[in-house]
Amino acid sequence: MNEILIFLSIIIFLIICSGFFSSSETALTAVSEARINELVTQGSKRAKLIERILKNREKMISTILIGNNLVNVVASVYATSFAIMYFDNAKLALVTLILTVILVVFAEVIPKTYALKNADQIALSVAPIINLLMMILTPATLFTEQLARIVTGPIINDEEAKTEELKGMIRLHAGEKSRAIERGKMMSSMLDMEEVSIEAVMTHRGTVTMIDEKSSANEILKVAGDSPFTRIPVYSGTKDNIIGILHAKELFRHLQRSRFENINKINLSEIMIEPYFAPETTLILDQLEVFRGRKEHFAIVVNEYGDFRGIVTLEDILEEIVGDIDDETDIDVEGVKSQPDGSLIVEGSVTIRDLNRSLGWNLPDEKYNTIAGLVLFESKTIPDPGQEFRFFNFKFRILQKKSNFISKLRIWNETGSINEK
Repeated sequence: MNEILIFLSIIIFLIICSGFFSSSETALTAVSEARINELVTQGSKRAKLIERILKNREKMISTILIGNNLVNVVASVYATSFAIMYFDNAKLALVTLILTVILVVFAEVIPKTYALKNADQIALSVAPIINLLMMILTPATLFTEQLARIVTGPIINDEEAKTEELKGMIRLHAGEKSRAIERGKMMSSMLDMEEVSIEAVMTHRGTVTMIDEKSSANEILKVAGDSPFTRIPVYSGTKDNIIGILHAKELFRHLQRSRFENINKINLSEIMIEPYFAPETTLILDQLEVFRGRKEHFAIVVNEYGDFRGIVTLEDILEEIVGDIDDETDIDVEGVKSQPDGSLIVEGSVTIRDLNRSLGWNLPDEKYNTIAGLVLFESKTIPDPGQEFRFFNFKFRILQKKSNFISKLRIWNETGSINEK
């Protein structure tokens, strides 16, 4: 009887150990890293320990698997040896079956199910023991890690995959509630800031309001008065040679200082400010940091040759995150017009990114920014009015062309109806 009690005590202990390893593996792989990071900022020592363990996942998994398999093997061998000594062959098979069921249920299913539901709490509880075992079993884990690398190859840290996973989690969390969906879009846009350049959100040079430094006072006042923008680039000779930025408030102060006398004598060089130039390849997030550091809201975008490409403002970047921001000075430019047949009349300068965001399309914008640029690149020609093309399940018909620029075209979405917002 004493021997049976000892046997049962040892088996129960081994099952508890196996359950510990099973629950630890599930908890540490399912733990919320965001939650742990928050606890670290609050000074939790166990959270810091989990963070350190998760930085070496290979070693953690190897340690847990070695411990778990070692316990299971010992339990099986011990139970088999005991059964051989005290039972005949028929009962031996029964004991083996019972032990298998007990191990599966109490050492695998129940611990893992509980750990999955309480991953954070279990991970915080087991972290010290797992960390100690990782140090003790270092020689064995090093051997298994090297063997695994030989068989499966090195682990690749795919940041893009992690970003896509995070976007998927955001969409999953958003569900179908309108406010949650909008928040999800904002969070996804913030992730894109590290991948999208200012070229994708800038106002292209063809639609930028500009002033020639040789303009008369009346022309300057007219341009500044008609424009909805407070900052207007000033150029000398050609539009690629931007020499300053005229601020509408500075123009008003200049006139106010002169008590609105000599209005016909406006010297732009006295009131315009020095322009700030930004490369078109600058990422949106980097440009936002520059705006904050320089305390500026406006930049001239240039290409690698220094040619003027467009302008980007702080509002452009914020709109990339939160959507369109309209104010009382905004003018509705009909760059996109829906037609009775379901097609759209689109200005060539409209950006693909704006079309994708507003209409739910998925046109590529890696190699071009405007809808005119897409047609030029994909057709590999400069088309004439009346020509039609089909790309990406869309039909494009050229309506107007100014010089070599496609100024207006009609687009049909051949995959379904166009839902314009």
